[in-house]
Amino acid sequence: MVDAVGTETVSGSVVLSILDSWDWTDERDHLLALQSKLNAYFGFVESGQMYEAYPAAQGKSLRIDIISRYPLPTAAVQFLTDAKVVAEGLDVSLRWNAFPAGAAA
Repeated sequence: MVDAVGTETVSGSVVLSILDSWDWTDERDHLLALQSKLNAYFGFVESGQMYEAYPAAQGKSLRIDIISRYPLPTAAVQFLTDAKVVAEGLDVSLRWNAFPAGAAA
């Protein structure tokens, strides 16, 4: 369910990562898939499964990072901006980065 999880050395935050390698040719389907994945992550945190699977996360700040291989279209940025509000309601921060195809991250 979770693509990657780890603890950020500098901040001590637990980071759940969504690795998005799809291009945006079919923007609608891509947004629906991203929404589904993000909702699964929210459910993972909200249900407490996060702390069952990763007990070391207890008491640490949580962040979801979306790492996209392709630049995000305007609709995706708007969706993620709205999703950030939902995440904050769960005491989770949300951020995203896009790396051009073929570029080293």
